[in-house]
This record gives sequence, C-alpha cells and structure tokens, in this order.
Amino acid sequence: MGKTVGYRAFVFAALIVSLIGSKLPASKGEEPARPNVLLILADDLGFGDLACCGATDMQTPNLDRFFQAGIRFKHFYANCPVCSPTRAALLTGRYQELVGVPGVIRTHPESNWGYLRPDAVLLPKFLKKAGYQTAIIGKWHLGLASPNTPNERGFDHFHGFLGDMMDDYYTHRRHGQNYMRLNDKVIDPKGHATDLFSEWACDYLRGVKKDTPFFLYLAYNAPHTPIQPPDDFLARVQKREPSITAKRAKLVALIEHLDAGIGKVLKTLDETGLGKRTFVLFTSDNGGQLSVGANNGPWRDGKGSMYEGGLRVPAAAVWPGRIPPGSSTDVVALSMDLFPTILDAAGVGIPKGIDGVSILPALLGKKQSLPKRDLFFTRREGGPAFAGKTIDAVRRGDWKLVQNSPWRPFELYHLAKDPQEQHNLAQKEPKVYRELLAVFQKHIQRGGAVPWQPPPK
Repeated sequence: MGKTVGYRAFVFAALIVSLIGSKLPASKGEEPARPNVLLILADDLGFGDLACCGATDMQTPNLDRFFQAGIRFKHFYANCPVCSPTRAALLTGRYQELVGVPGVIRTHPESNWGYLRPDAVLLPKFLKKAGYQTAIIGKWHLGLASPNTPNERGFDHFHGFLGDMMDDYYTHRRHGQNYMRLNDKVIDPKGHATDLFSEWACDYLRGVKKDTPFFLYLAYNAPHTPIQPPDDFLARVQKREPSITAKRAKLVALIEHLDAGIGKVLKTLDETGLGKRTFVLFTSDNGGQLSVGANNGPWRDGKGSMYEGGLRVPAAAVWPGRIPPGSSTDVVALSMDLFPTILDAAGVGIPKGIDGVSILPALLGKKQSLPKRDLFFTRREGGPAFAGKTIDAVRRGDWKLVQNSPWRPFELYHLAKDPQEQHNLAQKEPKVYRELLAVFQKHIQRGGAVPWQPPPK
C-alpha cells in the first residue's frame, strides 16, 4: 500500500512539474529562460471564419485545436480595418497614425497613404537587445524599398513578400513587379504563397539556434484577395458542402488551406522540441471582406469599415504551462497591445511612450484591471469614397462614436445594448456625443504632427 501511494505521489508531482515547469524559479545565479515567440497573422480573416468561431461550412482542425489549447479573446480589435496600419501598430505598440501609417502603403505614389516613421523602433529591435534571433516570413507591407525593408527595421531574417497583395498566389507579382525577397535578394519561387510561407517557416524553425530564443513573425497573405485556393482544396469543399455558393466555396477552401499550412508549422514547432517553451499568438489584421463571401459573425459590415465587422477579429494565444488551456478573456485589447505583451512575456522592459498595454496577466489567467483608456481607430484612404480623408471611431467603455464615411455625420452606439450598431444615439445622448468628439479631436491632433508621405527626393 505504501509503495502504491508513494508512486502515485511521485507521478502527481511529476505531472505538476511538467505543467508548470516554466514557472519554477531559476537556480541561484541563473536567469529564467526567455520563451520563444511565434506571432501568426492572417490577412482579412473574418471574426466568424473559423469552425471554432462559428463557421458551419468550414473545417479548420488545426486552428480549432490551437484555440482550445490556450486562451481565446472575446473582444479583440484590429487597430485598423485595413492592412498596413494594423501591421504598423502591431510592430510598434503605437497608434498607426503616430508612426506615419494611417492608410495603406502602395506601389504608386498617387494611391499611397503611409510612410513608416524613420525613428519608430519596431518590436524585433527590442527583442534583439535581449538576445533574441528575429525573423519575418510572409507579408511585410510596411515599405517597398530602403530604408523601410524588414532587415533595415530590425529583423535578422526576411523571407517573404514586401507588397500589399499578390495579383496571383502562384506568380507572386503585384502590378507586374516582383516583391518576393530572401533578405535583400530578389527571388522567384514556385508554388502557392501559403505553401511557401508555411514551408519557409518550418525550415526556419528547424534551423534556429536551440540555445537562443527566437521571435518569428509569420504573416500570411491568405485569405486576402484574389481568392485563389488550390484546386484540390476547392474540390473537397464543393463535395462536402453541396449547397455552398461558388464564391463562398473558394473562400472556405482558401481558409482551410491556410489552416493546413498553420498546422504544419505548429507540428514542426513540436517536432523540433521548441513548442514547450514557445509563446504563440494568432490573430488577423482586420475583418473579412464581405464582397468575397467572408463571415464576420454577428458584427456589422466588414473589411474597410469602422463598424465592428471591420475591426473585431479572431485571436488566441498558447503558452504551454503558463496559459490555461480552454480559457477565454473578456479583456478588450487591440493589435498594438501585443507589442508590450510580447516584451512582458520575454522579460524585456516595456518602453515609455507607447500606446499599447500588456495584457499578459489576463492571458496567464490572473485578474487584470486595465487602465481606463479610450480606444481610437483611424483609416486614411483615397479615391472617390475618401479623397484623402479619414474614417474614424473611438470607443469608451461600451460607447462607440463612429464616422464610417468622411461625407457623413458621426454616429453613436452603445455596444452592450446594441452590439450590431443598429440604433444611432447621437441625438438622444448629446453629452456623451460631445465628450467622445472632444477626445477624438485631441487624438487627431496628436497624429497631425507625423508625416505620412515619404520625404521629397
């Protein structure tokens, strides 16, 4: 009997150690091991476009398992409803207009609405100072030429695409130009971009120095347009979902293909033995594009819009032994909050002057009261719908003030009572309207000090 009890106690103790080993204090004189960090960003993935997020016509087993293995966000916002601004906020911890990227960075000057501020310090530079090896694989979209290329902005390794989107997932061109790079070398690889980025990420994980922590930013193009899934994935969806529309089938297949690629990366992470000490985060840069069949769950509108469907995105984080599996958080967070959260997890001091807030305690299952803050969302764009002006929103608690067209008045919604933003209270709540408009004006003035076009040559 004594032997049995002793054995059970040993097994239980071993299990506890394996589960919380990363919480154990380091030996005297040793520093705690810094975690690896893998940040995975999808492009235009709608809030409801994963099976685990409510899609009934889709099979995404790898991301479903990922969301169950850690913590999912109930209220995660992209900083902007389009690509470049959110990526700028994500990598700087600041509102996008404060680092010079209020709109999309594009090839042609007449349609370009951002230029990454030269003195903005990006996440990889802070991590490198702490001994991290840093890499970006996939879509960059924060500059097409020197000095705003990934290697010049802090990444040791770049294997991916500089531009905003690909006109074809197989030829990888944009406006006839090849933006594929291996560091500063132009490359012309063969294959679907999602497959290439997944393969390159797996290769990177197999080759990292095992005694040095890494930060890998894996930014996919999918499921951004063109909606171009591999033929076998499309055929599988059409066979499985006989009533699905042709448009929706293509998007579902492209997302399922993305899920398969992410599954390969996560499998490689485990096979290399890196998974147990890797902090993995997943989210999207903005909501899904409705015109190609995206599902943004219960939220109004989609990509490009300041209504909730353009800003609310799926998000989850996994850190074995640290983040409780199967958990969720009600914390309202933005893309820019991942910057200080990652630094916090890595034991790196969070710089002063950023706008993001670390939400690491909440992710670890602890009670966290975030400082009271107003959340701002701004997008600048050209063309007849914008003419270089902005659309904007500010959220304070449950109140949200939004102008979804530069040619229309601001609208006011109470998100707790009206999450679908159907009842404009601007006339009924003039005091709240005026207060939010006043704080919004101050925020716009902050951004007015920062240029968002490249300096003249």
